[in-house]
Amino acid sequence: MISRLLTSSTLIFHIIFATIGVGMPIMIAIAEFIGIKKNDNHYLLLARRWARGFTITVAVGVVTGTAIGLQLSLLWPSFMKVAGQIIALPLFMETFAFFFEAIFLGIFLYTWDRFKGKWTHWLLNLPIMIGSSASALFITTVNAFMNTPQGFELKDGKAIEIDPIAAMLNPATPTKVFHVLTTSYMTMAFILAAIAAFSILLKKGGDYHKKALRMTMTAALVFSLGAALAGDLSAKFLAEYQPEKLAAGEWHFETEKNADLIVFGTIDENNEISNEIRLPGFLSFLAGSSFDTEVIGLNDFPEDERPPLWIHYMFDGMVSIGMFSIFISFLFILLWKWKKGNEFNKPLLWGIVASGPLAMLAIEFGWIYAEVGRQPWILRGYMKIAEAATHADGVAWIFAMFLALYLMLGILCVVVLIRMFKNKPAEAELEKRFPANRKEE
Repeated sequence: MISRLLTSSTLIFHIIFATIGVGMPIMIAIAEFIGIKKNDNHYLLLARRWARGFTITVAVGVVTGTAIGLQLSLLWPSFMKVAGQIIALPLFMETFAFFFEAIFLGIFLYTWDRFKGKWTHWLLNLPIMIGSSASALFITTVNAFMNTPQGFELKDGKAIEIDPIAAMLNPATPTKVFHVLTTSYMTMAFILAAIAAFSILLKKGGDYHKKALRMTMTAALVFSLGAALAGDLSAKFLAEYQPEKLAAGEWHFETEKNADLIVFGTIDENNEISNEIRLPGFLSFLAGSSFDTEVIGLNDFPEDERPPLWIHYMFDGMVSIGMFSIFISFLFILLWKWKKGNEFNKPLLWGIVASGPLAMLAIEFGWIYAEVGRQPWILRGYMKIAEAATHADGVAWIFAMFLALYLMLGILCVVVLIRMFKNKPAEAELEKRFPANRKEE
């Protein structure tokens, strides 16, 4: 249990910075692209300021990512003994992708205004985006492998006939990678939109923050729709390959067609559900795009192989926030494009402010659902959590030390980011970098 808690706390903390690491490069690239295309210095300054803040989160992400690699070997030695030789390739490629991204990020940061053509500098965004997204792709294939392992045979506790490419390209890989990328892009767009909306509410800055909000909310709507599609495909994947996870998440106990989708509610020790909202037939439709789709119930699985039922709340939270994200971004765009609308009204701005942390919370809910929903397996069908965990003493002390490390890193990250931008308003920096009498190149 202590090993699980330590791993969980590391992943919960790391996923914040991993999400920023995947989502921020594309937002920086979009801002710089619009700035060059429209010859608008507001967007160029957006890209500059975002890039500066991004470097701090990258540094923290490196520390927590390293901790995950360390903990895999320390806490789950039996798992790494079997799976390490199978998934070593994507683990190595993830490190390579990160270094690829980091090298070009350094070049990007130190070459502003050093090229005659502005598009030359923008092109440096491409390897950064490729590196960050590739890093997410490779590490996600490892998680996908744990859910639908293939590319090996297990004989006497040893993996033989190993095919690392087949292990990477397992059935869970397409939907998981698509889901991770779209939700990371979406979450980053909402976080940046929340910052812009909050600045407008505080009356700090004019056109700069308004342009930032319009750009980020447009991106948020596009990526939210992509995330909704990814969620739909993920549900269909679960129905086919991990029906016990879908059944536990939806409190679906009996195998049947035209199965109801249960939203919210509570459940007692006898699996009696109350206070729920039932959508007739929608679980079947979610699982196979037809109300006649048969959905396997949780009672078809042995009791010791059933995930905990509380993951239903994680699923509900994730989906609810996702629907709210689509609604608020669509409403903002609608009011923006409507001549009589006012997209900068206070209630809507406060809703956008809330959407930032809510989007990150949805990321946490989604990963908890994904990881706990695989329980009791660490390698589905082959190895359970109890078989994989270390038997060494002192794990509790390590747990306490890592919690202290994460607390310190979290505080330092917030303090540094605040000091980086405190008393340095965007409009003042805009005037300093791009004075009105300066001839645009």
